[in-house]
Amino acid sequence: MNLEHVEAIKARIEEIRRRFVDPSENMDRCMSVSGGKSSTFDGVMRQVSGSNATPCPEDLEPMIEAASEKYGVSPAVIKAVIKAESGFRANATSRVGAQGLMQLMPGTARALGVDPSNPAQNIDGGTRYLKCQLDRFGGNLAYALAAYNAGPGSVIKYGGVPPYAETQNYVKKVLGYVDSYSGE
Repeated sequence: MNLEHVEAIKARIEEIRRRFVDPSENMDRCMSVSGGKSSTFDGVMRQVSGSNATPCPEDLEPMIEAASEKYGVSPAVIKAVIKAESGFRANATSRVGAQGLMQLMPGTARALGVDPSNPAQNIDGGTRYLKCQLDRFGGNLAYALAAYNAGPGSVIKYGGVPPYAETQNYVKKVLGYVDSYSGE
């Protein structure tokens, strides 16, 4: 076995390990993030609570706007993450167990206090977590997206977007979506 194979195996092990790291690490900081404008969000939450219907993208607009206003994250960024993560499918589940529109892992959803199957809560939780990563990485969107995908530990370890093909492709794809949604 040559060194390239060993490095590839080590990278894959790290990728798998990061998927199972305790998502509640440093989550306390994320729990209190607020833009102080929760009344709009709370109204949207009341509208959709208990609904099992899978909303179409137009139905997501008020939820995206509310989360954007609450956390100060651009609606284009939120839409881009949702597009990349679930293709706007509220009932999406990944092969590793991430759920909903913004593909929250069950432990992350629990730590954020949201029901990942509820579209409004999923968008709120995913946006809050993304805002935490933006704050953690000084507003660097590429690093925050890499942390959203690979975990903040990987971004810290590599001093930027980690050398995982999946994460590098994810960051490029989401940034491309951000550009397209910014022009709306």
